[in-house]
Amino acid sequence: MLAEVFIFVPSVARFREDFLLSRLERAQIASLALLAAEDMIDDELERELLQNADVFNVVLRRDQARQLILSSPIPGPVVASYDLRETRPFELIRDAMARILDPEDRVIRVIGDPVREAGMLIEVTTDTGTLRAAMIDYGIRILILSAVISIITASMLFFAVRRLLVMPIRNVVGAMQLYAQSPEDARRIIEPSSEIQELHEAEVALQTMEKQLTASLRQKERLAQLGGAVAKISHDLRNILTVAQLFADRMETSDDPAVQRSAPKIIGAISRAVNLCETTLAFGKAEEPPPTLSHVDLGMLVNDVIESERLAVEEFDLSFAEDVPTGLTIRADGEQLYRVLSNLIRNARQAIIAAGKPGEICVACGELDDGWWITVRDTGPGLPAKAKEYLFQPFQGGTRKGGTGLGLAISAELIRGHGGDLMLESSDETGTQFRINLPRGIRLA
Repeated sequence: MLAEVFIFVPSVARFREDFLLSRLERAQIASLALLAAEDMIDDELERELLQNADVFNVVLRRDQARQLILSSPIPGPVVASYDLRETRPFELIRDAMARILDPEDRVIRVIGDPVREAGMLIEVTTDTGTLRAAMIDYGIRILILSAVISIITASMLFFAVRRLLVMPIRNVVGAMQLYAQSPEDARRIIEPSSEIQELHEAEVALQTMEKQLTASLRQKERLAQLGGAVAKISHDLRNILTVAQLFADRMETSDDPAVQRSAPKIIGAISRAVNLCETTLAFGKAEEPPPTLSHVDLGMLVNDVIESERLAVEEFDLSFAEDVPTGLTIRADGEQLYRVLSNLIRNARQAIIAAGKPGEICVACGELDDGWWITVRDTGPGLPAKAKEYLFQPFQGGTRKGGTGLGLAISAELIRGHGGDLMLESSDETGTQFRINLPRGIRLA
């Protein structure tokens, strides 16, 4: 419609100018006929000349003289004068729109240059009724022609868009639906075929994503099968090791010095093997249940965890510290949070004992506007480089020699279930610090 306005308005203005110029030409021809007859024409012929020119009178300026060549009674006063010798586009458009919007038949004066320099000036008076009717008729024809062009253009555009965009997009959607029915089937991966660059790039990106997804699904399926087999083996192995552990406990009561020296090492190895089997079985189960949120006294919870860990280091120079505001209550699953803190403090305790130096473990808590934070800091030797690289990844991110990394992986999963996150803030030769962030409300992933 904007294009229609930009075309229609100048066209009508130009048509009005041409219409008035044609009246000037007709009036000039009529005046020349009178001049050629040396004013020897009757009133009837003069009236006929004016009717053919569609004007009321004609004034011609020649030889520095202004002369009324043809004249007839004017039905009303002249309301406006238009000089076509010096016209501007804006004025032509303004006058044309004003004429179309004015339904009254008015008398106007039109001034212009005579054709072929047949004088210095020609001036006529005419009515606007014929002009307005001609402009409306011209406008209707322009609108009809524009409508026909618009219909043809819209039809061509419709079929072009359907051929170039809609059909290729439908093919992509169909390929996505076909792939979604069986993502494991590599034969359903889309093959880029569009000739449009943007759609071709989209098809290539979709093909890459489907290939990666198919490979991931196959890998997960193999890992699931492997996990099932490992769980069965771990279950049977745990039973076997439990029996072996019972006999190893009896070996501790032996009086044989060689047996007494070997028994602790055997018992330690069997205990680590049993622990590995149990953690593997626990990790191989279904995902952890969603947290049951309740109001938990964080000070009491931290104290319970520290007291249970303190019993395991009665003979080692290891101290525990708490920095928890009195009466601090958070909204969390107390059992799951206990497991997380117990795992972090146990890892810190084992790292300090393995280093063989006195140390300290400090648990600090605080409250923010949007939630709570908990830090577990120790003065141990820091995490190994491999543990930092694969932190929170099962069977790869173990923090100590012989560890599986399942504890940190499970702890991170439990904190994510609360909508929070578990992160490693620092770890070097001066110690390690983990931080837990818990929101007041569950955050959407």
